[in-house]
Amino acid sequence: MDGNSNAADRVDAFQSAAEAIDWIVNLVKFGIKPGLKRMERLMELLGNPERRLKFIHIAGTNGKGSVCAYLTEVLKQSDYGVGTFTSPYIEKYTDRIRWNGSNMADEDLLFTVNKLKPLVDQVAASELGQPTMFEVSTAVAIDYFAKTACVDYVVWETGLGGRLDSTNIVKSIMTVITNVGHDHMEILGNTLEAVAAEKAAIIKAGMPVVSAVDQPGLIDILAQEAKSKNCTLYLNNRNFRYEVLSSQENEQIFNFEGPFRSINQVCISMNGTHQLQNAAVALMTLELLRQYYALIIEDDVLLRAMKETRWAGRLEMVSTEPRILIDGAHNPEGGAALAQALRDTYRYDQLHFVMGMLSTKNHSGYLRHILPLVNTLIVTEPVWYKKEEATKLAELAATIAKEMNLPDIEIIAEPDWRVALELAKSRTTEKDLAVVSGTLYLIGDVRSWILYQSDSEKGW
Repeated sequence: MDGNSNAADRVDAFQSAAEAIDWIVNLVKFGIKPGLKRMERLMELLGNPERRLKFIHIAGTNGKGSVCAYLTEVLKQSDYGVGTFTSPYIEKYTDRIRWNGSNMADEDLLFTVNKLKPLVDQVAASELGQPTMFEVSTAVAIDYFAKTACVDYVVWETGLGGRLDSTNIVKSIMTVITNVGHDHMEILGNTLEAVAAEKAAIIKAGMPVVSAVDQPGLIDILAQEAKSKNCTLYLNNRNFRYEVLSSQENEQIFNFEGPFRSINQVCISMNGTHQLQNAAVALMTLELLRQYYALIIEDDVLLRAMKETRWAGRLEMVSTEPRILIDGAHNPEGGAALAQALRDTYRYDQLHFVMGMLSTKNHSGYLRHILPLVNTLIVTEPVWYKKEEATKLAELAATIAKEMNLPDIEIIAEPDWRVALELAKSRTTEKDLAVVSGTLYLIGDVRSWILYQSDSEKGW
């Protein structure tokens, strides 16, 4: 069966988007299978739709989603058709596949999945084995962007690492590597050098590379990979830089200096000093698109779009009475950025902190950044199969608090995240701040519950 068959006429076709999503999400049981053979076969069966698209491929430990958000908003406001693929999603499966900033429509998802499912079954029956949830999601996005949305550019976030990630099936026109830190090391390698090499492997021959990696040894790895593929590497603090002019809650202003020109008085609304670096990386990427691909972006549109960019679940104030801030920091580098923002940007008498993590993360490094700031730590559990037990996290937090001589922190283990959230709210007075942080699987649930009183969907 080819990709042009009338999928809706099949007896086994899904009848609703919910059915289609349920099938995809249940593929999670097949886990993570690094490698591109299944993706190559799926693309071949679909007629290689990835060859029709211009991908801006974005990897990195932290900041990928924010850079995607800046690029998407600027391209959209400049009247380009833009597809955006990110993961994991915050509330709904279709969050991850967007067209001009809006989620993929249910009818488009149903049509695309019905077309794809027999091809997935065909691959599953071969020696290649069952495609994973992430591989199927990647294929859905590519086919949708190429054949339904027909976008001008695709802002394309990696899943894990880069080299063997299913997103690496594409030949991108631009590579962005935001940074390299301690995350997914159980898969990508037990040193930062190994992680950097995995991420650098998405660099494509002859295409420019933008990065804010700042560790000298890791810069060398990126530079060697770029040189071997005849690519120019544009590095923060070497080829481009930014100067902070002012920083306050919901408004940060900086000047950008790049190799082609300077852009002054850039204002962003996203919080945390790390967002200044993310914004600068996005500006460098856009400047290269202007140079290499004659992208037309008027300066007033650029500045407006940068200011209007939002990204759910990243230093997002989801309640004002009491004040509740949510942030998807879940590794040591993310914890450091969150702690910096809590010191620099927000004012409070007491800080009541709720955290929930997956079992695969570096919790010690994260806690060492956060514990000195908190009065109450409420450790909870995301509703996800890889969750870390609240009691284990609480024991670890107590050990680290003792090591750091922080005797006044109250540490509470509450596995039910709804109870944990209510507990934090009950303690947060008018002058206090509640923060919910950790895995995005927890952040998605908390955000949906506070804003819409509903549960989020779940997936990668």
